[in-house]
Amino acid sequence: MIYYDSPNPAPNPRRVRIFVAEKAITLPTQSVSIIAQEHKAPEFLAVNPRGQTPALQTDDGCVLTESVAICRYLDALHPELPLFGSTPLEIGTIEMWIRRTDLVVMPPIGAIWVHTHPFTARLPIQRFADYGEAQRPRVYEAFEMCNMALAETPFIAGEVYSMADIVLLTSVDFAGFIGIPLPEELRYLDDWHRRVTARPSANA
Repeated sequence: MIYYDSPNPAPNPRRVRIFVAEKAITLPTQSVSIIAQEHKAPEFLAVNPRGQTPALQTDDGCVLTESVAICRYLDALHPELPLFGSTPLEIGTIEMWIRRTDLVVMPPIGAIWVHTHPFTARLPIQRFADYGEAQRPRVYEAFEMCNMALAETPFIAGEVYSMADIVLLTSVDFAGFIGIPLPEELRYLDDWHRRVTARPSANA
């Protein structure tokens, strides 16, 4: 088994690193540099034709891509300390918040990254700066949604730390990297961020 990783600030590979750190899983890893365009090299495209990290090649040669799918596979192999929930309600709530983060929180962050950040200016893509800047209010609306939920529970999907927290943490940190800090007035989200960042796995 080999895990194809990319270093920070790439948020999706970091999800898997945090997950395996929480589960204490040893995962052979090969780093793929996005800056050096190694994810578009023929050697990596033979692993993942989409040219994106992360990717996990299993012992029998199958390849899984998409961070949450990789983590689900690893969770099934290592069921101790389930990060996708134990009860039907936990499982459903965690899935709900993973989806909300991927569908509500990350899209405007991604649009700002693609259309306004200096790094992406070097890429062969068409950029629309006005569109990117127009997404900033949507990011804060998404943060407010999370803040309201965290006023009720210590973690985003309930009483225990889960994959939903990993997905949200990497999204919030990526937003900070591209210049979208957490508003101080969102105190429940800010408190949650401080607590999950203090976990050793957050340094993975």
